[in-house]
Amino acid sequence: MTVSAKPKAQYLKDYTAPNFSIEHTELTFDLQPLNTKVTALLTLKRTTNQNSALVLDGIDLQLVELQVDNVAYTNYKIEGEHLFINDLPHTCQLKIVTEISPDTNTSLEGLYLSGGAYCTQCEAQGFRKITYFLDRPDVLSTYDVTIIADKSFKHLLSNGNQIDSGETADGRHFAKWQDPFKKPSYLFALVAGDFDVLKDTYTTKSGREIELALFVDKGNLSKTPHAINSLKKAMHWDETRFNLEYDLDIYMIVAVDFFNMGAMENKGLNVFNSKCVLANQETATDKDYHTIESIVGHEYFHNWTGNRVTCRDWFQLSLKEGLTVFRDQEFSSDLGSRALNRIDAVKVMRTHQFSEDAGPMAHPIRPEKVIEMNNFYTVTVYDKGAEVIRMMHTLLGEVNFQKGMQLYFERHDGQAVTCDDFVAAMSDASGIDLTQFKRWYSQSGTPRLNATQHYDHDKQLYTLTIEQSAPLNQPDNKSLHIPFAIELLDENGQSIALTYQGEKRDHVLNVTAPTQTFYFDQIPARPVAVLLEDFSAPCILSQQNSEPDLLHIMRFARSDFSRWDAQQQLFINAVKQAVNAPEHATLSENVINALRVLISAQSGDLALVAELIKLPSFDTFAAEFDIIPVDEIITITRLFEQQIAEQLSDELLHCYSSLVDDGSINADAVAIRALKGVCLHYLAKTPSEQVDRFIKKSADSPNMTNVLASLSAVVKASHPLRTTLLDHFDSQWRHDVLVMDKWFALQAMQSGDDAIENIKALYAHPSFDFSNPNRVRALVGSFSHFNTAQFHRKDGEGYALLGDLLIKLNAINPQNASRMLTPFMSWKRFDTTRAQAMKAQLQRLANLEGLSADLFEKVEKALN
Repeated sequence: MTVSAKPKAQYLKDYTAPNFSIEHTELTFDLQPLNTKVTALLTLKRTTNQNSALVLDGIDLQLVELQVDNVAYTNYKIEGEHLFINDLPHTCQLKIVTEISPDTNTSLEGLYLSGGAYCTQCEAQGFRKITYFLDRPDVLSTYDVTIIADKSFKHLLSNGNQIDSGETADGRHFAKWQDPFKKPSYLFALVAGDFDVLKDTYTTKSGREIELALFVDKGNLSKTPHAINSLKKAMHWDETRFNLEYDLDIYMIVAVDFFNMGAMENKGLNVFNSKCVLANQETATDKDYHTIESIVGHEYFHNWTGNRVTCRDWFQLSLKEGLTVFRDQEFSSDLGSRALNRIDAVKVMRTHQFSEDAGPMAHPIRPEKVIEMNNFYTVTVYDKGAEVIRMMHTLLGEVNFQKGMQLYFERHDGQAVTCDDFVAAMSDASGIDLTQFKRWYSQSGTPRLNATQHYDHDKQLYTLTIEQSAPLNQPDNKSLHIPFAIELLDENGQSIALTYQGEKRDHVLNVTAPTQTFYFDQIPARPVAVLLEDFSAPCILSQQNSEPDLLHIMRFARSDFSRWDAQQQLFINAVKQAVNAPEHATLSENVINALRVLISAQSGDLALVAELIKLPSFDTFAAEFDIIPVDEIITITRLFEQQIAEQLSDELLHCYSSLVDDGSINADAVAIRALKGVCLHYLAKTPSEQVDRFIKKSADSPNMTNVLASLSAVVKASHPLRTTLLDHFDSQWRHDVLVMDKWFALQAMQSGDDAIENIKALYAHPSFDFSNPNRVRALVGSFSHFNTAQFHRKDGEGYALLGDLLIKLNAINPQNASRMLTPFMSWKRFDTTRAQAMKAQLQRLANLEGLSADLFEKVEKALN
């Protein structure tokens, strides 16, 4: 969609219920590349007494025929993106025939033809590109779907259970699907193509046998077992942890290469981006395996939290997404390392989400105003939304949380509801008042906490005062209900029992006032406090922690996350000190020795050790400054990494050479590869014949995790072997576009002054395709997010590269363009030269004729 006038905003406060319901929807698709005919039979029922018009949504549709109760009907008009039908009876059957062109639909919304297959993407508002409809989540309908196509499209798939199939009189074929569960239009799905299929079954705890089917492009069958096994794990976990069982007779996943999102939870027929399905050890990394398991789980869990109970309107998006992200995080944590999954989640919060909270697109997890709904599929709605659910879980406990979930489904199964409905179920089931807590849903920005500690040796009394303040960009925010978890450590690293005046105190403190003081007695010596343990609330915490205290926490905290967090703070403090005093740009001997112990010991969870010895990302350091000192952070972190590499070279070499993995994907082997990868990252900065042998051997490994560790190390270190290894990888994997995405991402990290020209040259590479979101994100997305030095060049060429791409994508795929605009959104936090260069690119977009609504909303907010 393009706009010639300023698009209008929609507001949560203006919500009104629909004036018609659609009791049943019958769709027939006659699939043709340029003129697919869609016949919709809608069983309508008026829900109000007023004789108002039925207003249906539609974009890029050619209306062929309209009937009411089998009689041609002419009392209608089309205005813009709406079809107004007047004077309809209280109940009727409406027939609408439209034509659409899947082959020319490059937006990847609605029905499109790509990669030889027909596919749909209807969330949030793509169904209106298929037929005229009440395209809103609070209109739920049962569906019968008939798909007619040439026999070259062997598999004809839609939601629900297949009830019929056969040949047509003209030599084509058809399949008919029936979904007995009412759903909104955004959960509709259709796929037609010729695929390889992996079939399996799953027996539910009640004894029902469910057919499982995974459809992939021809030749990719060997890469499907991990995804199907992940699905079976997710089905079992949901039965065990949440007592939720699957409801249809078949569960299908289709993997397609052209897809804007990671995956989509359409009822019974999940459509996935192929990168979130396909994996074997030769082509996928351990991180890919983990991501696939997580996303397969996420989309399956939506069957209840999103499908059976859906959101009333799009402002309630976090109702399904925040809750389901929490559920997929718990799934990954129960099956794997809870500490590593918590670390990954908090990294997203502290870099991407906190930045969004502080920028022009700041919004609550339940937004109150929107222009383009696709722009609110954000880390705030998803990840902060999940943190809000996690805080509720912390306050209620597992038992009461599960009672709340059960009550939620009892009340609302088959309905479209609000975030308030969910909180009400949690509160009513537990008896815990969540009135103040609900402010998390309506207030944007990241709360700030200041912790002041005092210890009275004579009284053996430890005092903790916590002040909460509103974010700088949201000064009118009211006090929140914050679960603030703590641990107190004695001088030997033992956890101290929390008591006051003879009563036991819970380790989760309820912070509800602007300032609160908590007292703990019977403490014989000054404790070391682990505050906001496990990141118990998504807040920015200010506290005075000395280096000895942080080292103590890193060694002894019961929470592995908090150990990692203390180590991160040690690195952050060192960078901040070096920015203010460049002559002190060195890590202390204590920090180096702590790293030495970790590397030498090789004990415990080696994947956690790998995280502990890594420096934080540029974004993590940048979050500590009002105006980001780009050059200083880049220079200092390079110095620190070089210092670690040189001073710990013997330990790194010994660690790398002594660790051997068995090539499997079990947790121990994955952890070993993670630690070896970090060692190689440092070792590549101190070239030697031995290190070069390690690099070459890793690059020749049959395991993609090892190969990528080697290539990443040489690229980031500008090692002499990088060109040879990259060229070899290209020649080896050019036939596999998903693997080539990894190569494009590596190319994007090249640090030389010719980096930008290199990327422009790669636009002509046979594996690159501007219309494929995966390719574009791999190359230019990786460059703009992770190649800090080259993207933020003072001459502005990095910004111009992204600006040029966004203009091109605006005409091809506005949704993808909008998501790639993110690096420009925080332009005001940079020095004058860089800020003006980024602003100039935003202005280019603002002046663009035919700017899409997706980009318009973000550009306007960024410039204001």
